[in-house]
Amino acid sequence: MSSLGHAAGGNAKPARLRVLVADDNPIIGAALRVLLETEPDIEVVGVAADVDEAIVLAERLCPAIAILDVRIPGGGGVRMARELPRRVPGIRLMAFSAHGDTRSIAQMASAGVTEYLVKGIANTEIIAAVRRLSGPSDV
Repeated sequence: MSSLGHAAGGNAKPARLRVLVADDNPIIGAALRVLLETEPDIEVVGVAADVDEAIVLAERLCPAIAILDVRIPGGGGVRMARELPRRVPGIRLMAFSAHGDTRSIAQMASAGVTEYLVKGIANTEIIAAVRRLSGPSDV
């Protein structure tokens, strides 16, 4: 079983964008999974409830994108944002938080997060941000 979309003949499906969600609120994690998986090109490969679980899942599942809660048990989003690229080179990071203060945004940006969305934003904006992260890197 491969998520790369290899198939015999002309039935090959394009690879889906692999996303890991890390949020300690199970309702948010489940809602993000449902929202993103309505898109044919996005697959949520895992949902973590704390930093350590997110690191383990990222190493095992190799997502292209991780959506990180800023204030999550186990060291918070900053620790996650610094650790995930060490474990999964090339992973792209997005913060999804109830906290939209400039300090939280600056801390996450300095840790490597390139998208920061505040919870309550329109679903279309969440999907658009994930797709922006899947594009070519500016670095």
